[in-house]
Amino acid sequence: MNPAARFFHLLPEMTLAFAVLASAFATWLFFRLTGYLPQPFVFDTNDTFMDWFNTAYWANRQGIYDVWRSIYPPLSFVFLDTFSLPGCYLQSPLYARDCDWLARGTIMGFYALNVVIAWASFHRADRYTAPMRALAFGLGLPLLFTLERGNLILVALPFFMLAYGPLMQSKAWRWLSMAVTINFKPYLVLPALALAVKRDWRMLELAGIATVALYLATLAWVGGGTPMELVSNTAHWVVFQGAQVWNEVNYSTSYAPFLALREAGIPLLRFVPSRLVETIEMLVPIVIRCTQAMALAALAASWVQPKAVPLSRIAAIMLGAYLVTQSPGGYTQVFLLFLLFLEPWRRPGPIIALTCGYLLCVVGDWPLAQVLQLTTNSWLSERTVNPAFGLTVGHFLRPGLIVLIVWMLALDTLDRAIRAHRHHAPHVGLSAA
Repeated sequence: MNPAARFFHLLPEMTLAFAVLASAFATWLFFRLTGYLPQPFVFDTNDTFMDWFNTAYWANRQGIYDVWRSIYPPLSFVFLDTFSLPGCYLQSPLYARDCDWLARGTIMGFYALNVVIAWASFHRADRYTAPMRALAFGLGLPLLFTLERGNLILVALPFFMLAYGPLMQSKAWRWLSMAVTINFKPYLVLPALALAVKRDWRMLELAGIATVALYLATLAWVGGGTPMELVSNTAHWVVFQGAQVWNEVNYSTSYAPFLALREAGIPLLRFVPSRLVETIEMLVPIVIRCTQAMALAALAASWVQPKAVPLSRIAAIMLGAYLVTQSPGGYTQVFLLFLLFLEPWRRPGPIIALTCGYLLCVVGDWPLAQVLQLTTNSWLSERTVNPAFGLTVGHFLRPGLIVLIVWMLALDTLDRAIRAHRHHAPHVGLSAA
């Protein structure tokens, strides 16, 4: 491809990446002016990094699973116990945040590591599109939101990128990385199951053995986090989260939390028309079920033609269908976006999906109606602020973009599987193709 043709081929992604960069800069200006980060960043402006420090606080004391009732597997506490200063956790998590320079440095170090590994992975996949995709990924909303929360996704993400990206050629490093990701975030067993669709049984077996071995080792280290404790605490957490509807809707991957808005005590009809609320309640279950069906159809096609699409595509469809069904938090989009940005800018399905991925990276939101305004302190700006939060365009748009990503990747997978029938006979057995 000559330089002029390549420029016009890259122009759409350059434009989308510039939009992400501009939105990040606008968010920085907003922060400089107001002292707090706009939606969908968490409205508790004194809670920055506290996903990390609340967990690290309990990593340095007794009662992780019976008092705090954590749902995190033991690996999280082994890691945080290793990368924290015990003397800083004798008082409160808020005190620890100001005291523990090692933990703050670890958070920033893993953010930088994620950006570097993402850049290297995208460059290995396509050196021409890598700058735009690395910029959107590194300065995009999902990773910045993860950084602001200090969520342990920052630690799991490098292993995820090594497990499913193009950097690692060694299968041993891949299945070991999968084991680490699952022990940090158990829902990441879903992309690992893409190995079953590809019939890579040996790899799946080794990843499973490594996952269990790592879990048992960390279980012995921590002295808690048995399967029964995790199941019981998860059931308790689901009930607790059910009462935190606004937090669920604020940065959700799914439309499912919208179904609980009417019962949440939020005077929704003061802000949006009743017809819109009724339409949402009618359409949300249909959208979720249809997306699940489309994902299953694509997985079935991939089973019949396992060489039609790469492992990263199957993993993206499985993870995307999960995110559409329920929302484990907006920061989980980083896993889906990494897999998506490995796709080439070819064919209508991937092009539309990639466009949606860039739009998910745009930082900030467009308010529709103000619901609450607070007077509180901001840890980041170290001053009193008056944040206002409410319903936004993003509440309705972002889950729809994830739905569209799943549909586009699934339809393209079906198309490629049908085309593969022309050259390869269907393969329905359990043996590798």
